Amino acid sequence: MNYIVLDFEWNNAYNYAAKKFTNDIIEIGAIKLDKNLNIVDTFKQLVKPDGFKKLSNRCKNLTNITNDEIKENGISFKQAISDFARWSDGDNSVFLSWSNSDLYVLTDNYFYAYGNMNVGFIKRYCDAQKYCMSFLDNPGGNQIALSKCAEMMDIDISNQVLHRALEDCYVTAECLKKVFDAKSFDNFVVECDSRFFERLMFKPYYINEPKNEYFDLDKVEIKCPDCGCITDRVDKFKFFNNTFKGAVKCPKCKKTYWAFVRAKKTYDNVNIKISTTQMNRKRARKLDNSNKSK
Repeated sequence: MNYIVLDFEWNNAYNYAAKKFTNDIIEIGAIKLDKNLNIVDTFKQLVKPDGFKKLSNRCKNLTNITNDEIKENGISFKQAISDFARWSDGDNSVFLSWSNSDLYVLTDNYFYAYGNMNVGFIKRYCDAQKYCMSFLDNPGGNQIALSKCAEMMDIDISNQVLHRALEDCYVTAECLKKVFDAKSFDNFVVECDSRFFERLMFKPYYINEPKNEYFDLDKVEIKCPDCGCITDRVDKFKFFNNTFKGAVKCPKCKKTYWAFVRAKKTYDNVNIKISTTQMNRKRARKLDNSNKSK
């Protein structure tokens, strides 16, 4: 079993071929660790994307990669990722990166190059950031940058040039070594089938129609916050600010409430959040009179 620590540098620019802004990988870096976390090999390759001709100023300032470097030493993404796949020996490896943002960018580039999201050579994956953070005192639960994690673990990175792919891999590996435990690590490893990559790329969204194949507002039960009884709808629900808002009345308490229903579609299901606030008496009486006159 090997561990492949990978990192990508990418350039955010307008991709004229895709006709949108994209994060195009410009450098692949990786180190291969054996079962004892000893470095046995490294991989480094500049990538020449098809979608743009020049790097953004932000990318050049962050990575110190130049347009001339890309032009002279870069190869196509397809060739680079094919070389990386052969080198990594994915069937016998667990891949790691600092947060899954690298995996997201890889999947996006892979889809643009091959027309599908299934990065087949990656069979197993672990988010090194999430794993290392599980050992740190981080009350807020916020994500920790790689350099901050190294600092918290007393790892000297003064000689490392961060934001270059291979150098970031070395720092990630050092953080991993500080806390590695085979049993706990296995709990963070996920199997990467096609659904894994589809789920990774899926962008959750708020449902704005009262009824579709995933959601039916009429079937949502809204309970009275006082007695728990299922309320009755007494006014038509309207949609704004990603929320359905309408009036409901408790048949037991006879209280009228504004109800707020927010439905968010994720890859696997629909997450529904419901909240209520009691309607003022004047507005409630006016609504009752209006309903009686219909």
